[in-house]
Amino acid sequence: MAVNLSDKTIYTYMGVLKPRLGNANYCSAGQLSPLLNDPLYKTIGIGTRIFLGGGTGYVAWQGTQHNPGVPRSENGVPRKPAGTLAVIGDLKQMKPEWLRGTSMLGYGTTISVGIGIPIPILSEEILKYTSVRDADILAPIVDYSETYPQRQPDILGEVSYAQLKSGKIKVKDKDVPTASLSSYPKAVEIAQTLKRWIKKGEFTLTQPVAPLPGVESGIKFKNLEERKIEET
Repeated sequence: MAVNLSDKTIYTYMGVLKPRLGNANYCSAGQLSPLLNDPLYKTIGIGTRIFLGGGTGYVAWQGTQHNPGVPRSENGVPRKPAGTLAVIGDLKQMKPEWLRGTSMLGYGTTISVGIGIPIPILSEEILKYTSVRDADILAPIVDYSETYPQRQPDILGEVSYAQLKSGKIKVKDKDVPTASLSSYPKAVEIAQTLKRWIKKGEFTLTQPVAPLPGVESGIKFKNLEERKIEET
C-alpha cells in the first residue's frame, strides 16, 4: 500500500501519490485474490487452468517477482508481496472487457488483465485458507518517496484490507483517503463467471503438473539495481 510523505507529487506504478499523505493507493482484490486464498500454493501450480482475459489460460511458471519466503500471518497469508504467476493464454479468446491498455499518469503504459483461478476444496487445510476475509489480510504501509526507487525496507505500519476498503485509514495520526487499483466488483464477476462455466461443464479443473516454489524453496526476489554509468 503506497503513500507519499514528501512535499511533492510523485508518479509511480501504484498511481499518482499526492504529497504529505494526500492519498493511499493499494492493489489486489483482497479476500477474492486467488493467491491469498491459496497462500501456500496447495492447488495452484504449473499447468493450472485459469480464467484469463475472458478466455481460458494456464499457469506457466512462477512470476518474475515470486518471493514466497516473506513473513506470514498465522493463517499463512503473506504480510508482504509474495507469490506471483507467469500465465499464458490464447489472445483470440480474450475480450476487451477483461484485457485493456492502461495509462498511468506521469509513469507510463501498462495493461489491465482479468484473472481468476478456481480453488478445489481438497482438505480441511485448504478450506481454512479459502475462508480468509479482508480483516485477516494485512498490507504494509510504504512511503514511496523514500522507497521508490531506492526500496528502503522500513514501513510505516500495517493495515487490513477491511480498513483499506473502508475508504480511509490513519497514518501518522492523519486520516488518509484510500483508492484501489483493482476492481472488486470485477473480481466478483470473474468468480461468478468461473462458477457458471464449471457448472455447465465448459471449464474443467486441472491438477498441476508441478508445484510452485513454496516457503521452503529458498527462492528470494532479487531487486534489479540501477547501475551508474561512469563517464569516460
